[in-house]
Amino acid sequence: MTREQLIVQFLQDNGWGDAQRTPFPGDASSRAYERLTRGSAHVVLMNAPFMPHKDPYSLAAKLAGSDPDAFICLATALTRRGFSAPKILATDRDNGFMLLEDLGADLFSQVLTTAPDKEAELYSCAIDCLAAIYRSSFPEQLKARNSQWHVRKYDAQTLQTEADLFLEWYVPEFGSAVDEAAKADWYEIWTHAFTNLDAHAHGLALRDFHADNVFWLPQRTAIAKIGLIDFQDALIAHPSYDLVSLLEDARRDVNMDMVTGLVSRFCQQAGIPDDEQFRAAYAVQAAQRNAKILGIFVRLARRDGKERYLDMIPRVAAHFTRDISHPALKELHHWVKQYAPAVLETHI
Repeated sequence: MTREQLIVQFLQDNGWGDAQRTPFPGDASSRAYERLTRGSAHVVLMNAPFMPHKDPYSLAAKLAGSDPDAFICLATALTRRGFSAPKILATDRDNGFMLLEDLGADLFSQVLTTAPDKEAELYSCAIDCLAAIYRSSFPEQLKARNSQWHVRKYDAQTLQTEADLFLEWYVPEFGSAVDEAAKADWYEIWTHAFTNLDAHAHGLALRDFHADNVFWLPQRTAIAKIGLIDFQDALIAHPSYDLVSLLEDARRDVNMDMVTGLVSRFCQQAGIPDDEQFRAAYAVQAAQRNAKILGIFVRLARRDGKERYLDMIPRVAAHFTRDISHPALKELHHWVKQYAPAVLETHI
């Protein structure tokens, strides 16, 4: 059977064979989604053929990718704790199909395009949701629907692998030649910087928490107002990781006047002292994540032909420049100024 025939069979077996199918726009992943509508009822079809990662980067970065066990176990763990991840309605694990609760169309990015005055309300609720996730207890070994998934740790090796995308893709595109001595300095600088992330207890990081992955569900209450997707790559990480992802968004400008207060709100809700130690950790985590994104965007453009990602580089470069201005990253700032000075000037 072709994949389309398998989908039709899956839908028929689960009572949605006569539904109208509307594809969602594609993203940078191999997963595809469709909204299924039948009268006033609607659900989402996830089409994610399982292809185990074989490339060294994905393995080192601990990406779950299309592994259905990751999504099944993490979605279940989140919904059991009162978070608004999509409820799983039916699965075909072997073929990579799922029917999911439809969280609607009100992504943060879309709501704020038409109602920018809601930004403070939406982001405050998102911060409260992140703090609640941090306060929640998630075992490393998850089980649900005959699936098992081990939530791994965002260790120094994983962090370094991601940061190295800047060295491997951004620097050759926009910087100068880097010799072995400069590479050695790069690794040493990050090794020292990552020690700042040991100052706080780690928790679950969904790893891609931003305005295009978070839904606004105002009809629900408290933390359930925040709809969650794209969490299958979650790891145990420093509590600032998803905070950085939300506030230093590659796709939209967050009101800078809100950021300091939102970080403080997170610390208060999470039970973490809002002090210089946390701010240093935040800067390090932010710099690491934005270095990764700068590298990924160049890679998507040059390797995968997705040139549109180059348009977002100036925004990420601005975030990265602010991050490395923190005293904890003085040596990194010096390295970047010497080998990739363009990033310090490429701002929107």
